[in-house]
Amino acid sequence: MGMVRRRTRRRTMMVAGGIAHRRGREEAEQEEAQGDQGYQEAPPPAPPPPAPSVADATGELERLASMHQSGALSDEEFAAAKQKVLGA
Repeated sequence: MGMVRRRTRRRTMMVAGGIAHRRGREEAEQEEAQGDQGYQEAPPPAPPPPAPSVADATGELERLASMHQSGALSDEEFAAAKQKVLGA
């Protein structure tokens, strides 16, 4: 009796595996038939941030100047940060 059950289980597993394999192949064929319909392009890169307005640049320069006066920034650091804000 145990031998019959084992063969039946094996056969069932082989048949089920074949069905699963066929289903996977059919799905792949359907996707291939659809072509590029399912293909989605990558979203375009984000636009660069807008250039800071004059008011923003002025506020940033004032902040940097107060940091320089308080000693938080050295002369070289202040000059580099100022050039970065001014875009030069």
